[in-house]
Amino acid sequence: MVGFHDRVRLNGGDVAVATTPNRYARTTDNRWRPDVPKHQITKLEQLAALYRAPSKRVSTKQTQTIDEVTARFLHASPFFLLATADEAGRCDVSPRGGPPGQLVVLDERRVAFPDLNGNNLVDSLRNIIANPHAGLLIITPGNDETLRLNGTATLTTDPDVLSLWDGELRRPKLAIVITLEDAFFHCAKSFRRAELWEPESWMRFADLPDPVTMLQAHTNGEDDPATARAGLEDSYRADLEQDQPPS
Repeated sequence: MVGFHDRVRLNGGDVAVATTPNRYARTTDNRWRPDVPKHQITKLEQLAALYRAPSKRVSTKQTQTIDEVTARFLHASPFFLLATADEAGRCDVSPRGGPPGQLVVLDERRVAFPDLNGNNLVDSLRNIIANPHAGLLIITPGNDETLRLNGTATLTTDPDVLSLWDGELRRPKLAIVITLEDAFFHCAKSFRRAELWEPESWMRFADLPDPVTMLQAHTNGEDDPATARAGLEDSYRADLEQDQPPS
């Protein structure tokens, strides 16, 4: 959520829904049952009956190389989402943020980015070792259009790659290199529906609970929310300082 620094990652499994009345929490007693197949879409023909064919422009917008315009967009982005999956196909999406220039175009088919300080669960890295297919959603603040990259990912400790961010960031332990399979710009409709970059819309979420309360619930934390929040902020500051280059 814009205006909030924390976020929630949902992978396959059960999701706990708060029952406290809240205009942002939608619950229903009419639960979906996956064992009732009559409404399931399982065939391509069923999809084709529901959706019109894409336009010629949409059908031909994919490219297999990184041109100069695409490279400029990549270089400007301070934030993107990295999608990976393990050997069983279980998916995960990880946010990746850094200064513009964190995405480096190595050549017309390859893009590299550093693995910066995180929570050390290394979910994305484990997935890449098991299953190299990855997708990136590249975002630039204030821009409703995004860039999508799909390809295969490689983890590398090559000093020539790791040195690409010297002077801007600390030298990372490793970098991820994406070899492009296809790239294309994605339309603005989802961002405009969300009013994501409209500051006046952000106040709608002012009464949402501090995400630290979710962390407390998920980890059975015993600290009061204020103490937990202070500890979390301290860890953020310490980790971000470690990303800075040596003085």
